[in-house]
Amino acid sequence: MIRINKLSKSYGNKLAIDNLDLHIKQGELFGFLGPNGAGKTTTINILSTLLKPDYGSISINGFDVLKNANEIKSSIGLIPQELSIYEDLSAWENMMFWGKLYGLSSSLIKSKSIELLKFVDLFQKKDEPVKNYSGGMKRRLNIIIGLIHNPAIIFFDEPTVGVDTQSRNFIFEMIKSLHNEGKTIIYTSHYIEEIEKLCTRVAIIDFGKLIALGTVSELCGQLSYDEKFEIFYSEDDTSKNQKTIIIQGDDVKENLLGSLQQIKNHNQIINDIKYTKANLEEVFLYHTGRKFRED
Repeated sequence: MIRINKLSKSYGNKLAIDNLDLHIKQGELFGFLGPNGAGKTTTINILSTLLKPDYGSISINGFDVLKNANEIKSSIGLIPQELSIYEDLSAWENMMFWGKLYGLSSSLIKSKSIELLKFVDLFQKKDEPVKNYSGGMKRRLNIIIGLIHNPAIIFFDEPTVGVDTQSRNFIFEMIKSLHNEGKTIIYTSHYIEEIEKLCTRVAIIDFGKLIALGTVSELCGQLSYDEKFEIFYSEDDTSKNQKTIIIQGDDVKENLLGSLQQIKNHNQIINDIKYTKANLEEVFLYHTGRKFRED
């Protein structure tokens, strides 16, 4: 479906993508996870023919991204992080405009617009100016504009940035529904819980490099523990020399109770107990030695 080979891209002296190799299969809900500035949007922009790479090759459905851009554009839908809608127009007028840009017939644009506006619960407000919409409503309209030509492959680039919880859940259900229809979905986010919740397979990238690839369970399986406790304790209330006990591996809960009893027997003070379950944030830390940054 999508094959990326030795892909690299720089902006001046800054390397945005560094020798990326990847194969995304048909029907996957594939996640790109990385901190802001990791290279996710640059990768999506190259895949969607908006940006040219410095080096490497990409094929989508057998078509070369550089040589066959028009063939690729007809089969992909891009939902960008920034809203691509005209706020002085109504939702219906936006759909008509973008449908014409895709070269669709008027009758097809109308039928797809009705279907999609109902799909995202905007049909009753289709004639209102978009500037009167809430942020979540604008985001939903932004999504269906990228779906009007019924693409087989859909790129979602940070689609939940700046939306409320209700709208975020609505977007999640929409993506799951599209995936159940057989669409191939590439989803980028710097929100770890979103990737863990949605994606069938995940590429973790940082500073343009692929650092881990697999299902969520496969990636978490790289860690030496399923769950971990950290006990922070000191000799007394005023002690500045805090000590830490890390408990992980087999018999975690039994070892935790034993350690707590030992601290109590020595009349030491427990300052805090931290519990961590194996997750993609811990996988990122394991591979990079740094905490995941979401800012």
